[in-house]
Amino acid sequence: MNQTLTGDLPPAIQSTVDWLVDGARTVHQPQDVLAELCQRLVAAGLPLHRVAVFVRTLHPNVMGRRFVWRPEAGVEVNERPYSLLDEQTYLASPIALVFDGQGTVRRRLADPECPNDFGIIDELRAEGVTDYLIQPLDFSDGEVHAISWTTTRAGGFTDAHLAALEAIRRPFARLAEIYALRRVAATLLSTYVGRSAGERILEGRIRRGDIERIRAVLMLSDLRGFTGLSDRLPGERVIGLLNGYFDALASAIEAQGGEILKFIGDGLLAIFPVAADPALACLAALTAADTARMALAEAGAARAGRAEPKLRYGIALHLGEVLYGNVGSATRLDFTTIGPAVNLTARLESLARDLGRDLVLSAAFAAHCAGAVRSLGRFELRGFREPQEVFAPAP
Repeated sequence: MNQTLTGDLPPAIQSTVDWLVDGARTVHQPQDVLAELCQRLVAAGLPLHRVAVFVRTLHPNVMGRRFVWRPEAGVEVNERPYSLLDEQTYLASPIALVFDGQGTVRRRLADPECPNDFGIIDELRAEGVTDYLIQPLDFSDGEVHAISWTTTRAGGFTDAHLAALEAIRRPFARLAEIYALRRVAATLLSTYVGRSAGERILEGRIRRGDIERIRAVLMLSDLRGFTGLSDRLPGERVIGLLNGYFDALASAIEAQGGEILKFIGDGLLAIFPVAADPALACLAALTAADTARMALAEAGAARAGRAEPKLRYGIALHLGEVLYGNVGSATRLDFTTIGPAVNLTARLESLARDLGRDLVLSAAFAAHCAGAVRSLGRFELRGFREPQEVFAPAP
């Protein structure tokens, strides 16, 4: 009997449908939604062996996320890169057919006549699977995602099992779309404005002038002679050099708990907020700068071996108080830092170029470095009345 034709679902299945329609409020993470869904279905009598959900996402490096439930192991979550789309294992898989809009795919592995037309068939048979079903999860914007179900029950899924899974599919797709949209919003905000700023925006801090005073280490880095490189090299090579430069800085900054606030042409502004001990923030920033310098030196040596241009850069570190929050026009805001501390960091970065240094430190920063620095002297900096003492890491 196909119960989707009558709408007469068993009470436990109808309760699960209602739970999904109501937003699965007993849980708050997508993996927990899948775990409880599977537990409810098993309790309702569905002989589930493995359930997998694949949701594509909007991320610069990740094509999608895969959630796999097993009775003994719970839910495992992993990410898939864009390169997967070009792999033969994907192109010859049932999920590729679903993504291509060809609808539900079923393979009754217990049937001797079952075609062995997908690579996953042998894998499933080795697990004792007797039936495999993959369904589209249709989002409201037309995107197609997927959910697959397997069982080891002799004879596979019954018509009643299939009716229950079909009844589950649409409300589950709506809920999956909500979670996917939340993740896309968080990813885009993190990618374009930074993790901490993105979290604040999602919390509702979006009013112009909504700012706070924080103490932080500021890092400002800039490439030297980039305009000349842009004139001499093809645009694609310029972008490749710039991305490699930012990669070296970003990975080092993020590894030490810092956050990139913005890219400014060929420059970068990052902060390391002071939690309690400013010396710890200074150490984190200095470690990040040293790690980036080593990475850039290695990349420079490799480029020199290929007779490619050398990248010159400067980094300035300063500890100070800044205003952190929303600044801009009525219709276009930027989550950033402003204040004299930012201006001083910018002047120090320019001074690094004049001194032929790739890293300089302010006196406020150096005061927390306990002998690991040496003075370069006092210098007049535009916009500041008093000469500023400037430091560099000790040799």
